[in-house]
Amino acid sequence: MMDNATNLLLALHLLGVAVWVGGMAFALLVLRPSLGLLPPAQRLTLHTAVFQRFFRIIWHVMPLVLLSGYGLVHLFGGFAELEPPVHIMHGIGLAMAVIFMVIFFGPWKAMRAAQVKGDTVVAMVTVNRIRHLITANLVLGTITIVVAAFA
Repeated sequence: MMDNATNLLLALHLLGVAVWVGGMAFALLVLRPSLGLLPPAQRLTLHTAVFQRFFRIIWHVMPLVLLSGYGLVHLFGGFAELEPPVHIMHGIGLAMAVIFMVIFFGPWKAMRAAQVKGDTVVAMVTVNRIRHLITANLVLGTITIVVAAFA
């Protein structure tokens, strides 16, 4: 039986995962295909606005997910006491955090710099890099959710 602290940590953890993975799924499966209706300049403007908002959210959600996960690990007796699925979720979560930081400090930074210079070609190339990395993170997030079902 879980107590209120455990329930709160679990709720925060699951809500954070839902925002992070759900946001990536929305961006790739709904938003991106719909952007084809816009001219390239407007697509780039929209990408910039969407990434800026989403990345700001993830900078808050990512630590929340990691810290609530560590809190849950602590409440359940530490990593030594946990089953392999939890270790898998932990590893994938850390990989997702690294990929997000790669996106933010790599292609996202390059995209903003290209826009300042007025180089839309480079900016659009970096959008594609961001898309590939978000796709990788979405796959990892989906795997983590499936693994969680067996934890």
